[in-house]
Amino acid sequence: MTQRKPMTRIQRKNTEAILEAALVMFSQYGFRGSTLDQIAKAAGLSKPNLLYYFKSKEAIFTEVLEGLLDNWLDPLREMKEDGDAIEEILAYMKRKLQMSRDFPRESRLFANEIIQGAPRMMHAIEGELKELVDEKVKIIRKWSADGRIAEIDPYHLIFSIWSLTQHYADFDVQVRAILREDTDEIFDEAESYLTTLFTRMLTP
Repeated sequence: MTQRKPMTRIQRKNTEAILEAALVMFSQYGFRGSTLDQIAKAAGLSKPNLLYYFKSKEAIFTEVLEGLLDNWLDPLREMKEDGDAIEEILAYMKRKLQMSRDFPRESRLFANEIIQGAPRMMHAIEGELKELVDEKVKIIRKWSADGRIAEIDPYHLIFSIWSLTQHYADFDVQVRAILREDTDEIFDEAESYLTTLFTRMLTP
């Protein structure tokens, strides 16, 4: 197998610029609504220069999504079986909420891909994501069986955490229009509310 040569500093810089520009375009206009010309302009490159790094819009989109999925999985990977059960679940919720605050574009792009039927990442959802969720579900079931948390459906608990935290990124405009508060206030209040909600739900 031929090994890919390490990228030069300029190549790394241009690749990062392309992926950042693509994230902006894809999260705002979706895959179909974004064009290579838009991405190239946002990256400060010509279209031929962009195509030197990525052969197609599909290739750029796939690279962006792969990076998103890895970031998406990290907060759940950190849930440890030997920790305090309720605190571990609350910590996961807080990490997901933090991601919604810090990476709203990524969250919206991920959500849009799922809404479209996940045509470019179903293999990852059915593979790596499902395997990780199944692994954590076993831990949550054990906590419940041991009386460390209330009896609860682990899958729907995880789905609830996803929906209740990602709402603040995916529906950011609606949240801001209603609350008329700055980012820190919104997320501080959300964390306090969700901590109370899940603590009451999970306490035996």
